Amino acid sequence: MIYSLGLYISLTIFGAGLLYKAYTWLSVKPGLYSKDIPFKERVSQALKGTLSTILSLKLPALTKTILLDVIIQQKVLKEDPFRWLTHILIYIPFILLIVMHALGSIVTSSLFDTYSPTINPFMFLRDLFGALIIVGVAMALYRRFIIKAPRLKTTSMDTYTLMLIAIIMISGVLLEGVKISSYSAYKQMTQDYAGLGEGEEDFKALTAYWTEKYATVAPGVKKPLDQELLEQGEGIHEMSCAGCHSRPNWAFMGYPVALVSRPIATALDRARVPSALFYIHFFACLAGLAWLPFSKFLHIITTPLSLLINTVDISSEANKATRQAIELDACMHCGNCTNRCSVGIIFEEIENTNILPSEKISSLKKVACGKEIQKKELSLILQGTYLCTNCLRCTDVCPAGINLQELWFSMREEMLQKGSPEPSLLSPLSFYRGLMKEDISDYQRPLTLAREAISSELIKDKEKPISLGTPEIKLQSQLTLSSQANTFRGCFGCQTCTNVCPVVANYENPIEHLGMLPHQIMYAAGLGIRDLALGSNMLWDCTTCYQCQEHCPQGVKVTDILYELKNLAVENLNQKRQIL
Repeated sequence: MIYSLGLYISLTIFGAGLLYKAYTWLSVKPGLYSKDIPFKERVSQALKGTLSTILSLKLPALTKTILLDVIIQQKVLKEDPFRWLTHILIYIPFILLIVMHALGSIVTSSLFDTYSPTINPFMFLRDLFGALIIVGVAMALYRRFIIKAPRLKTTSMDTYTLMLIAIIMISGVLLEGVKISSYSAYKQMTQDYAGLGEGEEDFKALTAYWTEKYATVAPGVKKPLDQELLEQGEGIHEMSCAGCHSRPNWAFMGYPVALVSRPIATALDRARVPSALFYIHFFACLAGLAWLPFSKFLHIITTPLSLLINTVDISSEANKATRQAIELDACMHCGNCTNRCSVGIIFEEIENTNILPSEKISSLKKVACGKEIQKKELSLILQGTYLCTNCLRCTDVCPAGINLQELWFSMREEMLQKGSPEPSLLSPLSFYRGLMKEDISDYQRPLTLAREAISSELIKDKEKPISLGTPEIKLQSQLTLSSQANTFRGCFGCQTCTNVCPVVANYENPIEHLGMLPHQIMYAAGLGIRDLALGSNMLWDCTTCYQCQEHCPQGVKVTDILYELKNLAVENLNQKRQIL
């Protein structure tokens, strides 16, 4: 009764969780593609896309994806053989245990008429799969906590997942061991399947045989046993038990536990330890099943789904939005993308975990689901998402098939439109955004917000005249930190940099649009006038063509100085964010 009720509740939660996840995939709005698409259209387009895929000629491609990417996991193998082996040892045996053992009465028994969990090959395979999983978990713990893979961050979800798997496996091995030696388990079996009462002669003979051959610990049975009694017990065993019970030594994990626990087997039996271990194992399995849709375990379903979706071409905007919502749940937190990230090294200088691709997925899920996020946290998420060179390395090595570059672009544009200023927009990191300009509804507004955020910090009171008195020593000292920026001292005002600048030549009245011209910025730097040097639009409109630098007769590194000034302006804004 408890078994059936627990399984029913667990399956109900599991099913409800999957339905909830399916609803979120069709309702959340992960960025640009989902902005104005209603829920009904998302559903209809998903059904239409699924049906057209099934009826198309793409089934061979889907089969290939299942074989190479889902089962063999070729991307993981190519990237890191140790982690591939770890994942294979956990993933494949875990699925096989669920099918063969947890669902044995439903799946395995329908395939094999003689199925019983206590006969071979099923008993041996159960222990083999369990042993492989334990080895895999040990390798995962070794990788995370001993060798400490670079940039790999262990989250609470990772820890809970490994702990739950460990509890299920260890309790299962201990349960198998104590049941082998348990007299109460043996007695219950003889009553239910052999119809023998405890006082009968046949029961005594069978008990003697099981004590000798099956490691059962029975009270009152002392060795050496009578040979005639053993032969009688063997006959009863062959007639009543052999069809359901193989020798326990085939359970190569549980049998040693039984042998070790034999001296205290009677005490364990009286303390009802086998029952306690059964409930621990049983409810841990049910908890894992119920928790699956809400945990990292979900990638068992979403990763294959993501790989299959990305095997076919998706043209509709509604299905692109649904695909990205699924991809947010498909991440298995393996760290491939982080290890290959070309800007991951920045994390050593800027301690923002959202810079690392594998870490910002969870943050982007919060944004996509519309959860309340503090302004400071949102700015960190945006900063981490924007610090991306769009090199496609993360997408190329993702074993879940997630188009990470497209996900970053879609999500960061959504956050930019919410009004959070991001100074990286004014850097070369905005090049990819410029290429995608046609896909952005309001391209200019985030740029304006970023400029205003920086200038408002530089010039507190725009009506107050700028002092041209004592130079700001701090600004000059900051510029001398690099040998390139320090060349501003060589400027003598020939205006060559301004004359060759294509940005200046673009305007009839450049001062009106740019505020300061290149040679004037060099003046401001030399005079130490911080507000003028950092507050000009020329800093952000510079195309970094290096014409000014190449033509300077004094060898002033004009473009490099503009870079340094931009860095100082952004650093000033970031310092304020940290205070907030």
